[in-house]
Amino acid sequence: MHKVIFDTDPGVDDAMALLFLARHPEIQLLGVTTVFGNAAIEVTTRNALFLREAFGFDAPVAQGAGRCFDPNRGTGHFPHMIHGANGLGDIQLPEPAHRRPLDHDDAAGFIIDTVRANPGEVSIIAVGRMTNLALALRRDPGIAGLVKDVTLMGGAFFVPGNVTPAAEANIHGDPEAADLVLTAPWKVYVVGLDVTGQTQMSRPELAALAPKSQALTLLDALSQRYIDFYDALIPDAMLVHDTCACVHLVRPDLFTRTEGAMRVVCEGIATGQTILKPQGRPFPPGDWDGLPVQAAVTGVQSAAVMALVAETLAL
Repeated sequence: MHKVIFDTDPGVDDAMALLFLARHPEIQLLGVTTVFGNAAIEVTTRNALFLREAFGFDAPVAQGAGRCFDPNRGTGHFPHMIHGANGLGDIQLPEPAHRRPLDHDDAAGFIIDTVRANPGEVSIIAVGRMTNLALALRRDPGIAGLVKDVTLMGGAFFVPGNVTPAAEANIHGDPEAADLVLTAPWKVYVVGLDVTGQTQMSRPELAALAPKSQALTLLDALSQRYIDFYDALIPDAMLVHDTCACVHLVRPDLFTRTEGAMRVVCEGIATGQTILKPQGRPFPPGDWDGLPVQAAVTGVQSAAVMALVAETLAL
């Protein structure tokens, strides 16, 4: 059984990932921590609370960061053209969604307390900006040695980015946080555009799942705008970025990895670029020395991943 903290900014693909985690029989969802990204923090937190009720799980929700690790960066812009102004495809949300109680208002503190209560057992899956993780590390660096592993949805190592030619959105949105997380002494698996660009769910496939439960009917409805956005890239389908990262936790055998130290560019036209120093490749002394070896996920058995996703969502 995998004990999981899910750090998220719901978000359409976040909703699918959350339902996957809630339904998978080998996952114990210890908590959901929210971060700004696909929408403002008040919106992503409201969405997490709404999805908890709609998907029928009872893990606590903790509200997290509403701006970047480096406060001089602010919040940037929110991708309303992708996820809608309400973060969930602009579907009609019931009014009580705005009045649900919040379990915690300190996501970094929740991460620290949960990890220390379960030493060596907690896997963190972060599918938005890495701000909450960076704040937790700054407050309590010792948690790095107590976390089982960290899986990030973000980055692009050997393919172009999706917000600039160099950068993927989650990393670009808070590069200082991402650099701290990637260089901390815990094991990190980075599931980025190298593989998520190959995992797709079509509109007909999602429609076929929809009648199986109210949760899937909701997921189908809130995904329509997201699918429309992707139409120019992958007709009548959407990329399942965040769920792909969740699959890696339970079925790492469906992926291949390349290991080495990692850094994030934090200034200039390549801000947000994720760079891998291949393990065993010698370079002159510099800023890469003494960093932990992390894993970039660079290959995927996409058909098997998507079959598992569909099977799990329908449970």
